[in-house]
Amino acid sequence: MLNMKFPDLSMSNPVRLRDLIRQIRSAKTAAEERAVVQKECAYIRDSFRDEDNTWRCRNVAKLLYVSLLGYPAHFGQLECFKLIASTRFTDKRIGYLGAMLLLDERQDIHVLITNSLKNDLNHSNQYITGLALCALGTICSPEMSRDLGGEVERLMKSTNPYLKKKAVLCAVRIIRKVPEQYDVFQNSVRSLLTEKNHGVLLTAMTLANEMCQQNAQALHSFRKLVPNLVRILKTLIMSGYSPEHDVAGISDPFLQIYLLRLLRVLGRNDNEASETMNDILAQVSTNTENSKNVGNAILYETVLTIMDIKSESGLRVLAVNILGRFLINNDKNIRYVALNTLLRVVHADHNAVQRHRATVVECLKDADVSIKRRAMELCFALINSNNIRTMTNEMLEFLGTCEIEFKADCTSNMFLAMERFSPSKRWHVDQMIKVLTTAGNSVRDDIVSSLIGIISSSPDLHGYTAYQLYKLIRNDITQQPLIQVASWTLGEFGDIFVSGQYDKADNVEHVQVTENEIVDILERILNWTISTLITREYAINALMKLSTRFPSCSDRIQSIMTYYACNMNLELQTRAVEYTSLFTKHNPIRSSIVERMPVLISNITASANNTEQQEQVDNQEENVSDNAQTNHVPQNEPVINLLELLDEPIQTNGSLHPHEQQPTLSSTLYPLTDFIFGNDLSNTHSSTIPPMIALDRNGLRILFTFERDGTILTIHSKTTNSTQYPITNFIFKAAVPKTFVIELHPPNSTTVPAHNSGDIYQIIKISNPHQEKLRMKIKLNYSVNNSSMTDEVELNAFPEQCYN
Repeated sequence: MLNMKFPDLSMSNPVRLRDLIRQIRSAKTAAEERAVVQKECAYIRDSFRDEDNTWRCRNVAKLLYVSLLGYPAHFGQLECFKLIASTRFTDKRIGYLGAMLLLDERQDIHVLITNSLKNDLNHSNQYITGLALCALGTICSPEMSRDLGGEVERLMKSTNPYLKKKAVLCAVRIIRKVPEQYDVFQNSVRSLLTEKNHGVLLTAMTLANEMCQQNAQALHSFRKLVPNLVRILKTLIMSGYSPEHDVAGISDPFLQIYLLRLLRVLGRNDNEASETMNDILAQVSTNTENSKNVGNAILYETVLTIMDIKSESGLRVLAVNILGRFLINNDKNIRYVALNTLLRVVHADHNAVQRHRATVVECLKDADVSIKRRAMELCFALINSNNIRTMTNEMLEFLGTCEIEFKADCTSNMFLAMERFSPSKRWHVDQMIKVLTTAGNSVRDDIVSSLIGIISSSPDLHGYTAYQLYKLIRNDITQQPLIQVASWTLGEFGDIFVSGQYDKADNVEHVQVTENEIVDILERILNWTISTLITREYAINALMKLSTRFPSCSDRIQSIMTYYACNMNLELQTRAVEYTSLFTKHNPIRSSIVERMPVLISNITASANNTEQQEQVDNQEENVSDNAQTNHVPQNEPVINLLELLDEPIQTNGSLHPHEQQPTLSSTLYPLTDFIFGNDLSNTHSSTIPPMIALDRNGLRILFTFERDGTILTIHSKTTNSTQYPITNFIFKAAVPKTFVIELHPPNSTTVPAHNSGDIYQIIKISNPHQEKLRMKIKLNYSVNNSSMTDEVELNAFPEQCYN
């Protein structure tokens, strides 16, 4: 019997692509879809294995569709090469498309296509050459860029605009992969910038922009062409109606936008180039119609260019006014873009943005949460000492109506703003109490501790604050952050409140309170089951404090402690047992243990109400030494103590006034030597320690500079941002080994502006008594382009002068 293999007639006529798409779309479940795809992939594999040249093009096309659906299609890579090697245009088209979809430069197999690309780049058919250029511009690697760069440069000189455009775009990819190839394309790009064809000119702008960003030599070279680019832009905006390029009454807006982007790159940090383009930018700003999105797009790019170059102040005001007009546009996208851009440029021209404050505040009422968040951030950036009262009222109104996810950020930012600009301590405390009342339980723990620090550092407000907080919590103990602050304040200063020995506000009804009433409310907080553990800890500590301040209630407080010594919560039980022992075995020392706390160290700087005291300190320092720093903070300047364990960094929040600096060690530790010798004696090591780059990643750069005085090392941290997006909510955490003591001062801001247009300055002080080698672990939390980012790095390469 003969073994004969009969052909499978069902495979002679494969399913067409449109039929496969129809079958997949008609599948009612994912399992049915997988079954259809698996069956078709099995057929395609068999066809590839049998070297079926007739239907290879159709099979690869179906495989590409299957790949787009997320199914594996790697087994078709070699078939793509075979189609590319074909002489038929339809085969090459599918082959190159498959190569672009199924291959990338990380796969070694893609180098097999190099010879086919070179042949097709020299093909007489412009469309086949165009296919090769598209594929090369998509998947080329550095090796392919070097091998085929000359062919691409030759095609850039072609007389065919179709090939010119594709060759220039391919050159963009090559420059990204191998910036050194700039020399190959330099002369060609210069000639392309004089092209009359708008499509070729637009691609030439793209290539020039990429070259300038990748190569400093190219940037310097192209700056000489700024007058030519200005002339092209002027011709575009002054030309009449052209049906070929007109879009909504504007001549070739795409080319205008790319021209503005290139001018922005060329004018950045260059006075001469910026001066050349000032007039044309003013012309574009005033002559462009903004009734349609086409005009708004050009105006937006114009604004970015004006704010990014060394433009005139009047031009900057004009740019900000354009953004102000965007804010009243009915299109939500345009309003969002305006707020986002104003947030980026507010540091460049604060006064110009300030004129649109009322419009920005109105955006807080927008229903769109994205617009609302950007408006909130911009409002806080606009707060200064002149408008702090008005803006605080506006933000309090917003805090009362906004969504829950806004409240924590709004509360923290309000605290920081009031810390910097509050006109008086009493006003500051009153407003923060309003914030706590309005925000409810959406207040972060650091705000609670910071407010307690401010109350502690204001002796004249102790009784007044206790009175205000008692009024708020006597009938409502549901707001945990407010209860925590009130419990601490009543525990520390309840006796001052009961005695009435404090400044009372005018035209306010005063409440006469007995000692038992204060103990009643604290006991109610402690017993209330909904109170959080932290709140109950505040309450039990406050009761213990009052055991010596209110002698008549001492027995009652002792019985409360005895009761809680059997509490199921371990933390409360431990505290109660310890406090009970103070009533019995250690009663003689109880009064000294629970005496009033000294001024607390906070994580936020002292507010502006101490400006007179600040000026006195500065004046004294100026009289002592010409070299002494003139900007200092008061003696009760708050700081943050980090955990000493290397693996336990602690979060720090806060903001320094941009013009405030921490006092130098010489002015605080060695006043006599400074008086005689100036600061030279105490700063002998500062000039000998080289700076150190702590982090340079993803556009974020942190530079450390050092000053050393004996065993105390002062690190000045400067954080910059070279990306196109501002970095917000920036939090710097640091930790050192146990043998060191670290003190992290608050930063001057929590926002790092884009394009290196600003920085965050922060001081870190480290005590190294044993002069051991310094190690530090830092952790960064920040937001960029609406994405939360985290970065960690361990620093082990500090300069030797930092510790030896």
